[in-house]
Amino acid sequence: MNRRMIFYILGQIIKILALFLLLPALVSVIYRENAVYSFLISAVIAALIGLLLTLKKPAEKRIYAKDGFVVTALAWIAVSLIGALPFYISREIPSFIDCFFETVSGFTTTGGTAVNNIEGFSRGLIFWRSFTHWIGGMGVLVFVMAIIPLTGRSMYLMRAESPGPIVGKLVPKLKNTAKILYAIYIFLTAVEVLLLIMGGMSVFDSVIHAFGTAGTGGFSNKAASIAAYNSTYIHIVITVFMALFGINFNIYFFLVTRNFRSVFKNEELRWYLGIIAVAIILIAVNIMPHYSNVGTAVKDAAFQTVSTITTTGYVTADYAEWPEFSQTILVLLMFCGASAGSTGGGIKVSRLLLYAKMSLRELRRMLHPKSVSVVSLDGKPVGESNLADIGTYFAFYLIIAAITLLLLSLDRFDFKTNFTAMASCLNNIGPFLGRGGPFGSYSEFSAASKLLLSLNMLFGRLELFPLLMTLNPAIWKKH
Repeated sequence: MNRRMIFYILGQIIKILALFLLLPALVSVIYRENAVYSFLISAVIAALIGLLLTLKKPAEKRIYAKDGFVVTALAWIAVSLIGALPFYISREIPSFIDCFFETVSGFTTTGGTAVNNIEGFSRGLIFWRSFTHWIGGMGVLVFVMAIIPLTGRSMYLMRAESPGPIVGKLVPKLKNTAKILYAIYIFLTAVEVLLLIMGGMSVFDSVIHAFGTAGTGGFSNKAASIAAYNSTYIHIVITVFMALFGINFNIYFFLVTRNFRSVFKNEELRWYLGIIAVAIILIAVNIMPHYSNVGTAVKDAAFQTVSTITTTGYVTADYAEWPEFSQTILVLLMFCGASAGSTGGGIKVSRLLLYAKMSLRELRRMLHPKSVSVVSLDGKPVGESNLADIGTYFAFYLIIAAITLLLLSLDRFDFKTNFTAMASCLNNIGPFLGRGGPFGSYSEFSAASKLLLSLNMLFGRLELFPLLMTLNPAIWKKH
């Protein structure tokens, strides 16, 4: 393991974070808020740590797969700890554990909150809270790779951070791939901001909610989330953009380069859109008796379906009051998640699709033991090592979910609350059912449970393996 290079890269990332902290400081200056000092102090602390870690360039700059996993996990833990400082220094969130929970929830694009008085927060902290969604949505390391050269083996960093079972380059140079991804990301975010402003939303609110949509995170500056805006236009715009950010960004690259054949061949895209369509129809029919008109029922069904499958977590209706059938569909969508290569969380449609194909192949083998069958995606065979990784992922996913559920039960909440809180954090969604409901917070959970759920958020965003490897003492031993 190249430890010096690991900490050097970590230092570069922390220095970038110091620059990020100046943006909410500027917002605080514009609105003449005292919170500006909390950002400046945090930025200085981050800059000093970053400089200390990068004082001496390592002689050996190469990193390998396990190094990439460790860098990714440590980077996300470090930015979460430092990113929590403005909340704590300003004292707008008195408990550092709550500050850490809020920041992890932001960077991992979970959107769950540990506070109840968000509308009383300063504008600078509200901006920072939502900006963490935007940073974490595409990935901290992807952004760093887009602006500074890190190492000749950056693919290991991108593989460790990118959501989904298969990661490939769009263009030969990985730095250019990162730039393309962020160009698409910025363009879509800007378009949404403009459309929300056209719908009557203020500039500040438009930026906040565009950040939450782009990162599929769901932080809002309103306690009632998107339900606070009684506008069908705003609801539709956010629904559409949540769906767009839940699509693999490779699709947009294919569209820009007019490679329409690759778009139409993409199985994950077809299944993703198909699942959304079927879920909307089922939920709309089920909740229709509870609504005065069909249009509102379909609108709310579409919004909550897309918000849940993309793991955004925005809310327009109290779906805890919906029939159990609709609630069950939403819980299933929590686990499904969006597309690989998107900003969404969850297990991912492509991973579920491949697992289903693997299961069918094993059934065929039982019937015809001598038959040779290849699992393919988009007409291309998937390697056995990739399929083995998927099987391993599911095994660890279930183990982590079971342990979390068991430990959460010590807080003595009901099973529905514990199960959906676990599912919500592990799949980076935010809202949960049971105690508190979709408009509630995690404030009633104990400090230990908040730390556990924070760990789950990191597990979910980093797809388990980087954090599992980093927590394994064996990886730190010298061989």
